[in-house]
Amino acid sequence: MPSRTSCTCTSIHASGRRETLATTIVSEASRRATALRDRATFDLMRFRKFLLLLLHDKLAAAGLVIIAAFIFISIAAPLLVGPYPTQFDRTKAMQPPSNAHPFGTDWQGFDVLKLVVYGGRVSILIGFISSIVAMLLGTSVGLVAGYYGRVTDQLLSRATDFFLVIPWLPFVLILVAILGSSLATIIFAIAIVSWPTTARIIRAQVLTVKERQFIERARAVGAGNGFILRKHILPNVMPLVWAEAVLTISSAVFTEAFLSFFGLGWRGPGAVESWGQIANEAYVNSALLRGLWLYFAPPGIFITLVVLGFAMLGYGLEEVLNPALKRRV
Repeated sequence: MPSRTSCTCTSIHASGRRETLATTIVSEASRRATALRDRATFDLMRFRKFLLLLLHDKLAAAGLVIIAAFIFISIAAPLLVGPYPTQFDRTKAMQPPSNAHPFGTDWQGFDVLKLVVYGGRVSILIGFISSIVAMLLGTSVGLVAGYYGRVTDQLLSRATDFFLVIPWLPFVLILVAILGSSLATIIFAIAIVSWPTTARIIRAQVLTVKERQFIERARAVGAGNGFILRKHILPNVMPLVWAEAVLTISSAVFTEAFLSFFGLGWRGPGAVESWGQIANEAYVNSALLRGLWLYFAPPGIFITLVVLGFAMLGYGLEEVLNPALKRRV
């Protein structure tokens, strides 16, 4: 029968093991928290450095200011011009500019200034979502084709070439006309003509990155293809993805405006009209012939400025992320 002393020793040893285990768990948690904090600090420093480089690039800085201004105007529309006009806010149609209506009224008697300020919500929203879809598809195809090569590369490259040679304008018009002017259809139509360029660029970069020594070392220590793609290949091609994403937004905003001008646009929540739809209605109702320039011109000017802003930011990003592309002055 065990003595009282041995039982006490066993209890003390068990208690000591529990305390040691608890101390180890706390130490490990503290180590992980410190590592995460250090990683976050490092990423924040890198982002600040990148942002400073971006702001020092005049082209990118100008584009960023234009984009920020239009995003602010779209978000703060209720504070700037009041609520979106409803049927109860209708007045006499096609009025010239006045104190009550600085841009005049449209064919339904709504205040044009309010319509134009709110119109950016639809145009910019479709631009961002279409770009995200196109980037996901194009990046995935480019990664897989470039990394695996051989038959996979041949199949995906031929599919990419097929979509590249399709005339994008008739294709988008036909697709939206057949499937209807829903938000999903317009986003799909824009994304399907935008992803091939991204796929080709990402594939070319992957072909270069996968031959570097750190990839060979990762394979040597037993890293799988999925891990290498996720941890080594993708981070090295992300700068190109961001630059292409910004340029794709520019193209998407223009394409949405083009579709809306031809009567194939999508109305946002609460029947919010995009800039392209406002321009279409101004054209249909002969705003130019009636001298109502502020009904027709602002939507077109805003579309041009937003497209220009994203294009400038995209080219500026390319210069910052790839100094070899910097222009010689």
